[in-house]
Amino acid sequence: MRARLPSLAPYRLRILLRMAFLLLALATVGLAVSVLQQEKQLSYKNYQSNFHKTRDQISATLRHPAGQLALLNPPVAGASAALHPLLLPYSSLDFDDQYKVQQAVAMSGCLLQYGRNGSLCVGIGNNPWAGGFIYVAGSFDSAALVPHRRGDLTLEQAHRVALSVTLRGMRYRWIAPFEQIDDPAHAGLRGRLTGYEAGGAEQAHARPIKDFRGWIWQNPLCKRPEQDPGDSACVHSSFFSVRLPIGVLQDALFEKRRPVWPPEDLDRIAVSVAVLPPGGERPILDSKSDTATPAFSLSDLSALLLPGETLRISKLSSQPSRPPLQLAGPIGREDASWHVLSMLIRHLPVDAYDVPLESSETIAMPFGNYVVVLKGDVRSVNDSLSVVATRVSWFVGAMLLAILLAWLAIEIGIISRITILTKRADKVAKSIRGAGEVGQFDLADLRGADELGVLASCLYDLLRRVKEDVEREVIRTEQERDMWHAVGHEIMSPLQSLMVLHGAANEPSSRYILRMQQAIRVLYGSASPSEAFQSSTLQVTEVDIGAFLRDVAANAPCVGISEVEFSGPDEVVMARADSYSLEDVITHVLHNAERHRTPDSAITITLSASETAAGITIHNRGAGIAPELIDKIFEYGVSGPHEAESGGNRGQGLFVAKTYMAKMGGTIVALNTGDGVSFVLNLQRCDP
Repeated sequence: MRARLPSLAPYRLRILLRMAFLLLALATVGLAVSVLQQEKQLSYKNYQSNFHKTRDQISATLRHPAGQLALLNPPVAGASAALHPLLLPYSSLDFDDQYKVQQAVAMSGCLLQYGRNGSLCVGIGNNPWAGGFIYVAGSFDSAALVPHRRGDLTLEQAHRVALSVTLRGMRYRWIAPFEQIDDPAHAGLRGRLTGYEAGGAEQAHARPIKDFRGWIWQNPLCKRPEQDPGDSACVHSSFFSVRLPIGVLQDALFEKRRPVWPPEDLDRIAVSVAVLPPGGERPILDSKSDTATPAFSLSDLSALLLPGETLRISKLSSQPSRPPLQLAGPIGREDASWHVLSMLIRHLPVDAYDVPLESSETIAMPFGNYVVVLKGDVRSVNDSLSVVATRVSWFVGAMLLAILLAWLAIEIGIISRITILTKRADKVAKSIRGAGEVGQFDLADLRGADELGVLASCLYDLLRRVKEDVEREVIRTEQERDMWHAVGHEIMSPLQSLMVLHGAANEPSSRYILRMQQAIRVLYGSASPSEAFQSSTLQVTEVDIGAFLRDVAANAPCVGISEVEFSGPDEVVMARADSYSLEDVITHVLHNAERHRTPDSAITITLSASETAAGITIHNRGAGIAPELIDKIFEYGVSGPHEAESGGNRGQGLFVAKTYMAKMGGTIVALNTGDGVSFVLNLQRCDP
């Protein structure tokens, strides 16, 4: 006979719980590995995108005139820190034209900024046959320029420019005072910078240097718009352009058939420029004392490179004069990373992994072609990702540890105890003999201060108390029902006798006796007043509302409500209502108005009619209803704070009014007016 396999039903919860925790741990590890692979793929794509952006940015920078200037003047180790000429991407400068010079030096990027109000550009042309000249252009801010008068041997009373050039053991010095030229077509001051040799300019027979050329232009407007150009405090912007003849360079051009240009010692030529004001004051602009902002250099391109990337720039020439420029990206700080994670990341499948990127581009320029080679290294992505993964691995390990601790806590502290409690509860369930009889629990070893122990301790008490509460509730309900039956029976008998004594139609008290009988019928046999009112049935008929309200206002003193006034149209207004229930509604509202009206003030009842509805407005003067109660006064048991404290009101009248109005197809609302409260009742009009 085949042996029966044991059922897994008793172990289903434990198996499910253990499998859930195992799958949760595996999912945590799988999620971490999947995220690493996706991050590696995204990092590689981002690196490729950044590599191409860097390549395009470097190419665009080198094609710009500022980049061309940097190509013409590559950084040289051991170069002098003093101001020296740069090889310009132009054959020469049109120094006589202000706008051409300004545009040329601005586009080339050779302007060095000195402070906030000064700039200088010193350079030579890229064509040797343009002459051995050094060009100086710049700007400064000062008061109105003071010109030098011809014939005046003293130069210190005028604005002037002092220049010096030191090269190959020789030093050239010039002093160039400003000499104004009257030009009606030019706004502002304009004049020459006439060059003299420094030290001999104030001699009687001093003559200007023939090849020295210089011009200066001053803007007529003040830099501050609120200043007047005629004011001595007005500051103007001035621009000057000078061509310096350098005899050593001019002589070297004719020594060989093919002169060497630019000069090999270009970076060792020291130039000094100073703009002096009238008198012996501090220079307006001084290249020696003022700090200059460095111009763009090819070495600045290293900031665009990522770790591991290299940039090589070389000039295509049959006889290269300078070695290629090599730039490398910054070396990143080596952070600690786990070797296991590094190996895991390295073996994650990603396309083109560990394949270096390389881009080569030729930049054609008028003065030569340059080859720019950019090499990338995607292994830097691996290194950065492994560092991040090492930091995140602590969180993954903490999650796995938390999963293990949670499983142990649930397994030892909950599942084993629930198993015992389930077995014993099953025994108790089999021992129940009839309704409400509960067997005894043996829970001494399961009781404790934790949740499961409290549950085991209170389970029996809870069942016993539930049974007792149900029994008490059944008894209380039966007692209330018997009480209402007794009250109704005792009241109905006297009312029958009163109806026999005052049952004539012309008796005023007959109406009130009928209302009392109806109220008893509504409440008779119900467990609570609210259920009785809501389950009552009204006899809705056609009622002359005008005549009805006049009778109510006239009989109001009979119920203790005085000074009730009625106003309405003379025409007959017929509406659908139960006269007894409607009288109860209006009486409840009048009693409410009586309690809250100003002493000796009247309560007004106003009737208005439209084609479809008849409106009844009951208004009393006095305090308004609190805003937090105006939407709750029609609920059962809600009353004013003073009435609730005194116990004179059960909060039932307005609840009855709203219930009866709803059963008659009408509505009732309460409104705060400026001088009191108005209750507005609306009833459906009968079809004519």
